[in-house]
Amino acid sequence: MKITKISTYRVPPRWMFLKIETDEGIVGWGEPVIEGRARTVEAAVHELADYIIGQDPRRINDLWQTMYRGGFYRGGAVFMSAIAGIDQALWDIKGKALGVPVYELLGGLVRDRMKIYSWVGGDRPADVIAGMHTLREIGIHTFKMNGTEELGMLDTAAKIDAAVARVAEIREAFGTRVEFGIDFHGRVAAPMAKPLLRALEPYRPLFVEEPVLAEQAEYYRRLADMTSIPLAAGERMYSRFEFKRVFEEGGLNIVQPDLSHAGGITECVKIAAMAEAYDIGLAPHCPLGPVALAACLQVDFVAYNAVLQEQSMGIHYNQGAELLDYLHNREDFRIVDGHIAALPKPGLGVEVNEEAVIAASARATDWRNPVWRHADGSVAEW
Repeated sequence: MKITKISTYRVPPRWMFLKIETDEGIVGWGEPVIEGRARTVEAAVHELADYIIGQDPRRINDLWQTMYRGGFYRGGAVFMSAIAGIDQALWDIKGKALGVPVYELLGGLVRDRMKIYSWVGGDRPADVIAGMHTLREIGIHTFKMNGTEELGMLDTAAKIDAAVARVAEIREAFGTRVEFGIDFHGRVAAPMAKPLLRALEPYRPLFVEEPVLAEQAEYYRRLADMTSIPLAAGERMYSRFEFKRVFEEGGLNIVQPDLSHAGGITECVKIAAMAEAYDIGLAPHCPLGPVALAACLQVDFVAYNAVLQEQSMGIHYNQGAELLDYLHNREDFRIVDGHIAALPKPGLGVEVNEEAVIAASARATDWRNPVWRHADGSVAEW
C-alpha cells in the first residue's frame, strides 16, 4: 500500500480536515489545525507531504519520526499540529485496512465508556446556570467555564470577588449535583493566581486549568503546594519533551495534551503513559471537530489514567457548523449519562461526509480569536 495524495479542507466554524488517499482505495482522515492559524498549519501539512507521498501508510512510527526528525528544526504549535493531523489519518488507514478500531491496535479497551464534559458560557463569563440546566437535560453533568475576563498582572479585589461570586452561585444552585472545572485560560498571571485559587478553594472546583501560562510552568509546583484544587494544563505543550520537564518538576494533577496539536495519537499515547508513571490524570483538550474528538477517544480507551474528555457540542465557538454535522455516523457519538461508548467502527471510528466537507470548504472563513486590551491600552491575554 502506498500514499498517493493528501488533501486539506478548511471548514466552518474554525476546523480543518485532512484526507490521505492510498493506491488501494483506503482513505484516512485527520484534523490538523491551530485555532486562528489554519492556513499556516495547512502550508505545513503540504510541506510534510513530501516525506510521506509514495510511502507505506502502515509504517506509522517510521513516518512520524521522519516528519519530526527529517528537518533540522522541530516542535512548536504549527509543526506539531501538522504532524498530528497526518498521524491521525495514518492510524485511520491502518485500522480500516485491518478492520478494527485504533484502540484495538493499541492493546484493546481499558474501559467501556468515557466520561465527557462540556463548555458552558462564553469568552466573557456570564450566567452559566441556565446553560448547565439545558445540558443536564441531555445527560451532561460535568462542565468547564472561563474563570475570569481580562485580569491584570496585579488586579483588584473586586475582580477576584466577581470570579468567586459566579462559582458560589453555581454551588448554591446545584450543590454537588454537578462538577465543573474553571479555565483561567492563561489570563491569570502568577501574582494573581495565588489569591484567586485561595478564594475559589471552598467551592471545590473539579480542577483549575492553566492557572498560569505554560511559559510560566515553573509556578505549577509552587501553586500546587498552596491549594487543594487539582491543577490542569497542557493544551499549549506540544511534545513529550515539553511535558517531561513539567512532570519532573511536579504540580500538575491533570494533563491536557491536544490530539490535534501535540503530535497526534502516536505522541499522545506516550504522553499519557508518562503521566501515568507520575500518577497524573489524562484529560485531552478538544474544543475542535469530530475527527479530533475521535482521535482523543481512541487514546482515552487505552489510557488507564484518562479521567475526562472535553468535547465541543454546543460550544460558543461553533458558528456555522456543529460537531457532528460532517459525519454520517452521528449515533456512535451519542452521549448517555455523561459518557460516550467506545466507537465501534474501524480506524478512528468516523464516517466523514466528504460531500458536506467539500461544500463547506467553499464558505470557510479565517477565524481569529479576539484581541483584548486592558483599561490602560495594553494587550490583554484572551
